Amino acid sequence: MRLFSASLTLLAALGLTACTTGTASDVLQPRPSSETTSSIARPAVPAPVPAVPVAMASEASHVVEAGMTPLAGARPAGEALQQVAMVAPRNPAPKADAFQPSRRGLYRSRFRDAKPINFGRASPHDHVVHGVDVSRWQGEIDWLTLRSQGANFAYIKATDGGDHLDPMFMKNWTGAHEAGIRRGAYHFFYWCRSAAEQADWFIRNVPKVKGALPPVLDVEWNHQSSCRKRPSRATVLEKMQVFLDRLERHYGQRPVIYTAPDFYEDNLKGAFPKHPFWLRSVAAHPSKVYPGRNWVFWQYSGSGLSHGVEGRIDLNVFHGDEAAWWRWVGKVAG
Repeated sequence: MRLFSASLTLLAALGLTACTTGTASDVLQPRPSSETTSSIARPAVPAPVPAVPVAMASEASHVVEAGMTPLAGARPAGEALQQVAMVAPRNPAPKADAFQPSRRGLYRSRFRDAKPINFGRASPHDHVVHGVDVSRWQGEIDWLTLRSQGANFAYIKATDGGDHLDPMFMKNWTGAHEAGIRRGAYHFFYWCRSAAEQADWFIRNVPKVKGALPPVLDVEWNHQSSCRKRPSRATVLEKMQVFLDRLERHYGQRPVIYTAPDFYEDNLKGAFPKHPFWLRSVAAHPSKVYPGRNWVFWQYSGSGLSHGVEGRIDLNVFHGDEAAWWRWVGKVAG
């Protein structure tokens, strides 16, 4: 925090601004999860990323702005002849009317990226419908502000393994809905536990509600997990099928499969042709990393920055224009 002295009698201060488990219990009791939920490892405690002061915006070459509106400058302290400490949030929210949604309620993406990638002609920013995925690592989220920044959908970490529940799940689940964001829940698969147990655990903790996006099965190799098993491709596909079928019967929606390049290469080429895929590809377009695979969602960054959340956040796009989005939502979520 930096203090600026106006006079001896007036002082204004402005503040600029996815499964590690131990031995699995046979009793289904929730425990906070320390699982990483993408190919990028999460820190034990998420480090806040301060917003770039307006005066330094031209010098912040490591942050790419995507249509951000400059923040308002400091206001004078008025005529009060007393010392006043005015502290602004580290990521102050823009005015509610600063960004206008489309006629059907979609907001244009205004996310930034701490580690921007040049995707060439096939840029994620050419896509109309952007969204995020979150877990406990994002801490307290201002969902209304996050929506105005371009979070038109959100996938929320719910469970991993057979006894781990993300402690922020229900708060995030409720907050996203109250902000008018299309929401879905995801499960991080644990290869040292049965698929049926994990599906039952997810069903036990994730409400079946009209309008929710299809549930997601997150399958990856996780070097931080206490489970060191890497089953054969046949075993992987068998376990996944059990989990996917169980969720589809319960929710009446075909689950989405989220995966990363190494796991896909080992197990998923040519598999599950009738399931929608959500692909992590942070260095190149999915067509180059997953040739021949159709996809619904593309996770293009694990280092996004936004008002509404401190630290970094995963950024995603939907494969289609606004009309295609509403057709897909109407088909899968009602």
